[in-house]
Amino acid sequence: MRPEETKGLWLGALGVTIFALTLPMTRLAVGTPEAPQMSGVFIALGRAVVAAVLSAIFLLATRAPWPRREDWLPLVITSAGVVFGFPLLTSVAMRHVEAVHASVIVGVLPLATAAVGAWLHRQRPSTGFWICAAIGSVLVVAFAMIRSGSGGGISIKPADALLLGAMACAAVGYGWGARLSQRMRAEHVICWALVIALPLTAPLALLTRPQAALNTAAWWGFAYVAVFSMWLGFFAWYRGLALGGTVRVSQVQLIQPFLGMLFAVPLLGESLDALTLGFALAVIAVVFIGKKMPVRAAA
Repeated sequence: MRPEETKGLWLGALGVTIFALTLPMTRLAVGTPEAPQMSGVFIALGRAVVAAVLSAIFLLATRAPWPRREDWLPLVITSAGVVFGFPLLTSVAMRHVEAVHASVIVGVLPLATAAVGAWLHRQRPSTGFWICAAIGSVLVVAFAMIRSGSGGGISIKPADALLLGAMACAAVGYGWGARLSQRMRAEHVICWALVIALPLTAPLALLTRPQAALNTAAWWGFAYVAVFSMWLGFFAWYRGLALGGTVRVSQVQLIQPFLGMLFAVPLLGESLDALTLGFALAVIAVVFIGKKMPVRAAA
């Protein structure tokens, strides 16, 4: 393995570790139904504002060129996915589900990202890939239904539906962001995606700001998702993909659900039961197999 590929793997692992803390830290910031803290809307918008300010400073310091005209639409799509969609949906959902539970739901994200990437690059995933994608999706939905707590009925919690929507948003944002990073500096992609959203995120964050006193832990959770999850994590992740290659580096996403669970237990006092661990293992196994399936270029 070449030195840059090794560096890419380490950066990818760093990015995944940062992202794995996102759900537990969001749960810390948003609180529970019994002890609510920040609103999910404020967390999503506020973290984007903080990261956008840091991004603007970084873009000025590095004398980043303005995006080309053909890059603006992909930047808007990237922003819609990773600046608005994923943070907003997860922040609202995390008040109603534990971080351990949510880690299973988003465990199929690598396959969703691969599917979006295949479409963007006009590739043709094999039948085996789509079978794995379908099985992974069924496992996630089945887990959500079993844990719905609705007296054995077939249903899904609104929070689980929000998490599934967040997964779709993240896949789109990752796919378009990775495509942009092929012709822009990886760091500039997330920075511009945040900056162009600032005219919307800043006033909305101001309108939804907390009015009551909050726990110190909630502010620590907010600070983490603003600086690390929304900004620095993407520096490591996009740079790792660029150095080590998307196919190789994206494999480290397989450890994200486990890391999220491991962080949630000591930080939030959550428990890891056999059902959750079993479904997590099943989802990760399916994703691993799916990532090994061939993807051919379109004729």
